[in-house]
Amino acid sequence: MKTLEEQNKKVNWAGFVETTIVNFFQENELEKLSLEDGKGNKAKLSKQKDNVIKVEYTSTTTL
Repeated sequence: MKTLEEQNKKVNWAGFVETTIVNFFQENELEKLSLEDGKGNKAKLSKQKDNVIKVEYTSTTTL
């Protein structure tokens, strides 16, 4: 079972990607963007043909 801290970490990463990073992506009219926080959390954004932004992200927990 995951601790509250681990659950919040995932929410925070997802929230960060879905707000701050998506806003940056749109404001700078990017086509693709990949990022990693050095702690195992990664995200990839890409603009689809119909101008929809596809977001993929992962998070890693070390036990």
